[in-house]
Amino acid sequence: MDKQRYDKRFDARFRAGKPAAATVSTFDLMEMIPDEEAAIAYLTPILWPDGPVCPYCGSHDNYLRKGRANMHWCKGCRREFTIRVGTIFHRSHVPLHKWLHAMYLIVTARKGISSLQLSKQVGVTQKTAWFLEQRIRAACGNQTAKILSGIIEVDETYIGGIEKNKHSKKRLHPKGGAKGKAAVMGMRDRSGQVAAKVVERADKPTLQGEVRGAAAPGSTVCTDEHTAYAGLGDFCDHRTVCHSAKQYVDGMASTNGVESLWAVLKRAFYGTYHSISEKHLQFYVDEVVFRMNEGNCAIDTVDRLESLVKGMRGMRVTYRELTEGGYGEAA
Repeated sequence: MDKQRYDKRFDARFRAGKPAAATVSTFDLMEMIPDEEAAIAYLTPILWPDGPVCPYCGSHDNYLRKGRANMHWCKGCRREFTIRVGTIFHRSHVPLHKWLHAMYLIVTARKGISSLQLSKQVGVTQKTAWFLEQRIRAACGNQTAKILSGIIEVDETYIGGIEKNKHSKKRLHPKGGAKGKAAVMGMRDRSGQVAAKVVERADKPTLQGEVRGAAAPGSTVCTDEHTAYAGLGDFCDHRTVCHSAKQYVDGMASTNGVESLWAVLKRAFYGTYHSISEKHLQFYVDEVVFRMNEGNCAIDTVDRLESLVKGMRGMRVTYRELTEGGYGEAA
């Protein structure tokens, strides 16, 4: 394709406006970003909206080195840098257009995509695909926290293996239950915005602390009859439904909306990933939350991809941090 003609099409489809369709197909993406050069052209105005900036000292006084693609020289700290430095791409040898293809697959897969399947789609090893996915999930969790308002539904769930499927010697609770599983607390307002976090325990201080931190004061909070939510009345209009009595709706009060978050999360867990270590669980939760939030407020695939790219700033994640648990513990 002629370079000038390509630039015009790139501007029309990605920078200036939106594509004609609400979604972008895999074929369209590969046609618009076929190589490293095109990927840099796409990422530059998003990561550097005011021009190239040094990730080490923050200086704008730099220039592009001749004969070295995407290599800048900072006059302030006298160091070289590329658009990869200080992002999840840092020190990765995977071409940027493969990174963008992987990001596209993750933000458009409703139930997620396994590292084995991603490795086949992108053309890398399974180990590399897992590392790509974990860093992309870290970017999903690096979004600006939104304060939920209006009518907010709150609930908690437990992620882990089904006890009856385990060997009898490994069962922590003969009849199932939450023992041995990780607790995840979720909130969703009626506009469709969701928030979720892995919590150490589903007790009153923890759950109410999360509600008070994520909900606007004076909101209407709907929960089930769990006693950990008792006492929220001083912060919000607290409504409850009694699930043990098979009551699921009481006027405007229900938790059916937030339970759709658990439906998506557990379908990803049981159907795609099969097993998730507790130290990495927050990454997977962030991925599902990102897809649900961006899917509700920005149906356009280009908007989803751009939002994910913006969350990559300052998000260098090393393989050692992931495998030794440092980054996962911080998350």
